[in-house]
Amino acid sequence: MDLTTYRTLGRSGLAVSPLALGTMTFGAGRWGAEEAGARAIFDAYVEAGGNFIDTADVYSGGESETMLGRFVTDRALREKLVIATKSGFPRRDDTPLAGGNSARNIRNGLEGSLRRLGTDHIDLYWTHVWDRTTPPEEVLRALTDAVRRGDILYYGFSNAPAWYAAEIATLARVHGLPQPIGLQYSYSLIDRGVEFDILPAGDALGLGLVAWSPLAAGLLTGKYGREKIAEVGPAGSLPNRSGTATASGESDGRLNGDNPYGGMLFTEKNFDIVDALRGVSEEIGRSMAEVALAWVAKRPGVSSVLIGASRAEQVKQNVASLDITFSPEQEARLASAGALPLINPYFIFDLPRERIFGGQSVTPWR
Repeated sequence: MDLTTYRTLGRSGLAVSPLALGTMTFGAGRWGAEEAGARAIFDAYVEAGGNFIDTADVYSGGESETMLGRFVTDRALREKLVIATKSGFPRRDDTPLAGGNSARNIRNGLEGSLRRLGTDHIDLYWTHVWDRTTPPEEVLRALTDAVRRGDILYYGFSNAPAWYAAEIATLARVHGLPQPIGLQYSYSLIDRGVEFDILPAGDALGLGLVAWSPLAAGLLTGKYGREKIAEVGPAGSLPNRSGTATASGESDGRLNGDNPYGGMLFTEKNFDIVDALRGVSEEIGRSMAEVALAWVAKRPGVSSVLIGASRAEQVKQNVASLDITFSPEQEARLASAGALPLINPYFIFDLPRERIFGGQSVTPWR
């Protein structure tokens, strides 16, 4: 498999590469890449055959979208790429109108993104976060209007409850309106919460998962040791401002210093998962990052996996992960390392079907 082994995103005709290029690092300073480095990352991805690029209106204060727009225009690649962006997190702090999921903010966010990207339409538009405020009917109306204007072709949800995505998808289906096709959520060996409700909802509703942070912000690369447990703490700041570059111009590691995760990933349990990953990595002779990416890319329901890079070489290493295969024993070891707890009511859903049907064997139609 390589980047031209396309998959459709959910129940749609939109063909995307199995690895998508995430551009949160563009202009992010300390843990990202400035103009020249970002362009090299972009070039490495498209030259490897990739066609799916993801950004957001808040990344680096809008600079990520601006850079991406320039890179696409300079290489005349717009007709060959699927460009996705988002709105929801605040673009500014002096008004509540520049954040959330209101029709006003979705319209304003789209206008700004179209201008910065230098394009007349966005292929895939995500609501970046559930604002816990705007009625779902309003969100659906705003997204339907955007499709009808031609501003966007498809839409999906990120960082929202499964029931919320299901409600909007159902309203759209019942009323014959454009339906969502995707879900964008964190998914990695360390963070498997989507397996409770998000992935099952996607399977039922035809929504493909685009997994972000498959390397758990770099923790699964093996570059951080258990000494970081002393820095455990709450989540950090949003990536909504341009960053200050290091003296070398290269990333010094996303989890070193201020970052959106803070110190919340530095736990004994997570480092146990890192150790299990390291064991499989050494057995097959591939980097820990490649093994972690391969695991996510092969999971049921995953349409594409977002890769973030601070150097062009990392793109090439990430693409190499697509040819990895695991033995059943290695697959089982990785799966068990970060297995979710059997909490109520989810453990009930795993009861043998015979327990429900009076000891009789019943096979569902799919």
